[in-house]
Amino acid sequence: MTEPRALLRRCGAEFVGTFALVFAGAGAIVINAQQSNVITHIGISATFGLVIMVMIYAVGHISGAHFNPAVTLAFASTRHFPAREVVPYWIAQFGAAIAAAAVLRMMFGNVAELGSTQPSGSMLQSFWLELILTFGLMFVIVSVATDARAVGQAAAIAIGGTVGLAAMFGGPISGASMNTARSFGPALISGEFNALWIYFLAPPIGAVLGALTYGAIRGES
Repeated sequence: MTEPRALLRRCGAEFVGTFALVFAGAGAIVINAQQSNVITHIGISATFGLVIMVMIYAVGHISGAHFNPAVTLAFASTRHFPAREVVPYWIAQFGAAIAAAAVLRMMFGNVAELGSTQPSGSMLQSFWLELILTFGLMFVIVSVATDARAVGQAAAIAIGGTVGLAAMFGGPISGASMNTARSFGPALISGEFNALWIYFLAPPIGAVLGALTYGAIRGES
């Protein structure tokens, strides 16, 4: 059968894309901390947005370029993705995030907790911020990925721009993770589990709500 091989290829693409996201994004945080703020917060935000953009262009045609368990869940919840492939995608995404964080620790040590996402304000504040940011991200993703009226070639720019924008203003408060795997990988390898529950709950809720809201606005039956 070719289906298991096709799924393996899609999961491989998810692994590469998620690895790149965590290695570049969390890596920018690590290098910024090690090199006395040389990259700056704006640079870190741009790094997250740009790596998402280029990896969508690179492998979006293979796997759909989720790179995020919350995105996979939201697509499955709105019947834009087969439920049987959710767990394999999650394994690829979490595995890639852990691998990227492990490589960063090997290279730099446990600097800046390997870019772990942590609240700087109250936990409730960060929970709502992560939920709202992920809602907005998924609203954009599902619009450009599933609606034929959207400009398909601009999908990577729209999604990468949304990630960069969210990181720019939300990062100082919650880390602007919007991605459970991106938070879990650095947390596991650095041993920093403070408030990890926020990043396991808020992004999936926000993503599903974002996808459902766009579906209601566009008039899905």
